[in-house]
Parts: sequence; C-alpha cells; structure tokens
Amino acid sequence: MSSDYSAQNIQVLKGLEAVRKRPGMYIGTTGIDGLHHLVFEVVDNSIDEAMQGYCDDILVVLEGNDVARVEDNGRGIPVDIHPTEHVSALELVMTRLHAGGKFDKKSYKVSGGLHGVGVSVVNALSEWCEAFVHINGNIHTQRYKIGIPEGPAKEAGTTDRRGTVVRWKADTSIFETTTYNFDALSNRLRELAFLNKGLKITIRDERLSTPKVHEFKFDGGVRSFVEYLNESKTVLYKEPIFINGIREDGADGQIEVECAIQYNDGFNEIMYSFVNDINTREGGTHLMGFKAALTRTLNEFLKRSKVAKKLDESLSGDDVREGLTAVLSVKIPNPQFEGQTKGKLGNSEVKGIVESLVNEQLELYFDQHPDVIAAVLEKSILAAKARIAARQARDATRRKNAMDSAGLPGKLADCSEKDPALCELFIVEGDSAGGSAKGGRDRRFQAILSLWGKMLNVEKQRIEKVITNDKLQPIIASIGGGCGGEFNIGKIRYHKVIIMADADVDGSHIRTLLLTFFYRYMTELIERGHVYLAMPPLYKVAYEKKTFYAYDDAEKDRIFAEAGRDPEKIAVQRYKGLGEMNPDQLWETTMDPSKRNIVQIHLDDAVEAERIFSTLMGELVAPRRAFIEENALAVTNLDV
Repeated sequence: MSSDYSAQNIQVLKGLEAVRKRPGMYIGTTGIDGLHHLVFEVVDNSIDEAMQGYCDDILVVLEGNDVARVEDNGRGIPVDIHPTEHVSALELVMTRLHAGGKFDKKSYKVSGGLHGVGVSVVNALSEWCEAFVHINGNIHTQRYKIGIPEGPAKEAGTTDRRGTVVRWKADTSIFETTTYNFDALSNRLRELAFLNKGLKITIRDERLSTPKVHEFKFDGGVRSFVEYLNESKTVLYKEPIFINGIREDGADGQIEVECAIQYNDGFNEIMYSFVNDINTREGGTHLMGFKAALTRTLNEFLKRSKVAKKLDESLSGDDVREGLTAVLSVKIPNPQFEGQTKGKLGNSEVKGIVESLVNEQLELYFDQHPDVIAAVLEKSILAAKARIAARQARDATRRKNAMDSAGLPGKLADCSEKDPALCELFIVEGDSAGGSAKGGRDRRFQAILSLWGKMLNVEKQRIEKVITNDKLQPIIASIGGGCGGEFNIGKIRYHKVIIMADADVDGSHIRTLLLTFFYRYMTELIERGHVYLAMPPLYKVAYEKKTFYAYDDAEKDRIFAEAGRDPEKIAVQRYKGLGEMNPDQLWETTMDPSKRNIVQIHLDDAVEAERIFSTLMGELVAPRRAFIEENALAVTNLDV
C-alpha cells in the first residue's frame, strides 16, 4: 500500500455522483425498501403541496418494465429561469441536492421533505427519469439519464390541468430488485391518506392483465385511522376521542397537533406518531409529551374518583396505555429529525406544547364524558394490578433460576458456542421431532428446545399469564432477553431463532402462535431479523439408488419429469411430520446451513401486521371469517 497521500488523492464528486456512489446514505438501503423509498420521496413532494392546500389528488402508477409514475394536481414545479443559477428551476430541483422551496417558510409552512434531496435522489438512482409540469396552461418537460439532463427543459404543448408528473425506471445496477411490491406501497399510501383528511390517493398496478386499483380518501383523518386499527377489536366506547389545536412556537411559527384515542378491551398498546406525515417509528419529543399528558391526566382523575381505593400506587405509563389505540400527528415548521430516514423527532419545545394541549383537551373531554373516563380508569386499574402480579411472577422466576446452575430450562439442549451472533436456536414441537433434531444438529452452534402440549394464544392474555405459562417460560429463558417491556435485545443468546414445525395445518398453527408471541412480547427480535421459519421437505423421492427431497408439489413433479419414462420405479414418501425423519435426514434437508432453506420473518408494515395479528388471533369471529373468505383463493399449499 502506497504511503503517498496528496491533493490528487482527494476525489470531488460532482452533481449527483455522491448519491450514486453512496446510495445508502440517502435511501437507507438498495434493497426493496430503498426501491420503495424512491416512490415515497416523490409522493412526499405531492403531499407537501396537499398540506399547503394546493393538491387534493395524487396518483401512483406501476407500469410495465419496472417503471413507476407519480402524478399530482398541485401547483407544479416552477419552470422559470433561476436568477443566479441561470437554468430552469425544474432542472435545479431534479438535478441538484439541497435545491428546493422548503428551506424558508415562504413557499411551504411545513414539509416532510425538508432536506431538499428527495426527487433529485430519485433522478440520480434511475436509469432514466422524466418530468412533466403542467403550469400556466402549458406543459414543460425534461428528460434525464442517470441524473444528467439530456437537454434543457422545454415546452411540449398546452394543457387545461395543473400539477407535476414524475416518471422513472430505477437503475438495475444499483438496486437488488427493481420490481415494486404493490401491497407494501399501498399500505403506506393508505397511511398518508389517513393523515391528510380529504386527500385522495390512488395506486394503480398496470403490470397485470386487469389493472389492480386501490383508492384511499378519509374525511375523518386520524379518527378514521384509529377506527381502521380497531376494526377487529371490541372498543370501550364508540367514537374515538379527537384532540387538535394550533400553538404558537415563537419565531418558528405555528405547531399543529392532531390526535385520536380509543381504548379496546385488549392488552396491547397500538401507538403511531407522525411529524409532517413522516412516520416517527422511534418516537421523539412529541410522543413523550403525549404519553406524559395521558399518564398525568388519568392519575388526576383517579385521585378524584371513587375507585382510587382499589389501587395502592399511581398508574404507570404502561398501565394507562394497555388497550390503547392512538395516532398522533404534528405539523412543525422546522422539525429536527435524526438523519434522512427521519425516525425520531428531537425538537425539545414540542414536548411541552403537545403535553399541555393534550392535557387540557383530555380533561375537558373526560369531564363531559364520565362514562368514558370510568371505563378507562377501570381498565387501567386492572392493568396496574396485572403489572404488580407480573413483577411478582418475574421475581419468583428469577429466584427460582438463581437456584439452578445456569437458569436454563431442562428441555433445552444448548450449544457450546458462546457468541450469540454464531448461535442458532431451533424451537421444535414434540419430543419425537426434538429427538431427531438433537441427533442431527451440529452441537457447536445449534441449540434445540423441544415444546410440548398446547401453546398459549398470547393475544388473549395479560402479561402475567404469559410469563408464568409453562409452555412459554422455557422460550423466554432460552432466548435470554426477557419479555414484554423488559425485553433487551442486547441480552439474547441466539441471533437465529428458527421455528421448526411440521409442514401441515397443526404446524402452521404452532408457527402462528409463536410468531404472535414474538410480535407481542419480543417485537425487536422480529424487527432486527432474528426470527426464521425452517422449511422441511414434504417428500422423499428415490429412484436409481438416488435420493431427492421435494419441498413442494412442483418440485416433486420436476423430479418425476427428470426421471423420464419409468415413474413406476420411483419410491415416494410423504412426510407427515418431522419425527418421521432420521437425524441425518433432518440435518441434510432442514438444518445444514449449506443446504437448507429458511425464511427470515420481516416486519415490513407495522400497521398491517397489527391488524392481521388482531384479526387472526383476537376474540372477534366476524373479522376472522371475513379475512378467510377474502384470502381463501390465494392459498396454494393447503394440506387437506
């Protein structure tokens, strides 16, 4: 390696070269999420127009050949010549980082795309891109190749509409895939429609012979959002509580707060927070203010109520949020986000503003609705008693584990490796399958935990029932990160937790129950990509002294086809369960990292995950029946 280091070693990346050189800095990843980020960057510009009152209709189209298009009826990107840069404003917006109308408060009072890099990043990461601006009765257009204009912006006819159309093809040399997922895009667009009351957002998939169309428009805004989230739940009162208001924030202008709150009879908290329509998944000061106001308000009403004597201590934040479904949306002139992905709000002044506004309006609402506050307090008190019982149960479990040599369950056959990043835990149902897995595993890095009996559906239980359940205790102890609010991802003992169940209906049920448990009580385990499903074969096919394994009917048919004209000489065994496999067969087909197929569980869309778990595992039968009827025809591997 040369020790020379001089000015000639310093690279200067011009124009949009920096984006192509380090795309992850701008869109997070070059996987499917990064591809979808392109769509949302363009849509965010249209949403910004809607927030200013200039746009009420957005269209997203997935064309053939992996081309995407976004249209709106906003004011249109300016096309006049910039006074100092001496090129069209359209060209500046499309080709320069940090060029936009969102750095002062003249054009946009609030904006999600405050960095000014959105559409230029889309342009930079596309094989080609083209923009059409309908403004002042004329169409202006410009086309770009990997972010570079093919010519100046020009007029291309007259028009009776207004707005912007951006069309592009993502660069296959940058992205791992350029095929958009309609459902993933649709879910986020639905979210945006909820957050912008009265805005119509349509997504159309033209890749199909019969185009698939979803249209979203919600006049109830965040109230409609909460009702949507609670569709599969039994609510404590009919109408969501709606809080909204505008507060002055000194020199920065006004902060607008909207919030909808509705309790259900479940045990889980559903809380989504947004800033300028950006999903703040990691929360921030606005969410801190909301939580503080809710806890303080309910404790104040508890002191005044007749049920105060039922509890010897104050309600905690977890107590008052049990069974809560809430959506908080704030609009801020100058939000301080953590990075381009905007996962957490940092504006310190927002906490106090949200807290005081929510506190005032909640007090007023509860004063006027004594039946609602009575139901909420009763539920919160039960939650507090359950919390106390859970704490006692945890203490008892810890004392018990302290008496053990290692505090690990007897059903666990652990591995010798101590580095969690190298360790795998197979969760196997039944002693027979567990025995085969223990015999076939690599003891250095593969641990086996055998389950027995009927698993608990945690969707219908409070946490004290979960942590004391004799079927779940071994899982909690083996993984090692704790459970519920105490879960600590840094303490897990395995970075691969693999559910290995039979390839039949019973196996699917066990997988669903375990996934429900992980989603509700070890959510970060799924979010960090530590949960997997093993894929055991369905068939063993033998002919001409050779053995093949088929993982589905199509693979079995392919093996038959390759066998040629003597299918009667083929021996086929249909595995009814993992216990039918010898240890060496289970290793070869399902456990050997060099040969196996495993599926990593992703949490791509938290809103839809929440609804599906609630629908499939909750108390209400009607939503579950409707879900089955709607999706029955999509099932291709039903084992009858």
